[in-house]
Amino acid sequence: MPKARHSRLQTKLLQGINALAKDAQLTYAFFELRCTFGDRSLVPDIAVFSWERIVFDASGEPVDDVQQAPDWVIEILSPQQSPNRVAGKLLHCL
Repeated sequence: MPKARHSRLQTKLLQGINALAKDAQLTYAFFELRCTFGDRSLVPDIAVFSWERIVFDASGEPVDDVQQAPDWVIEILSPQQSPNRVAGKLLHCL
């Protein structure tokens, strides 16, 4: 589980991305969103999708089950995390 500095950095990055791109409907960044694709599910620290790739329901809300790879994945490597495992997640997204 993320610790304080990890969570703080994650929040700042997500808020910065959304502050610049959300209102213009360019992209939207999500915290720890489960993305299922290629017979595998990943939960990156931040998943960013271009606006036109976000699937919305009838009420205009993003659908809960995301069945595609994000356009941009941000992983914050904590000291106790394996760099190889994080790199593997990033490679799967590519």
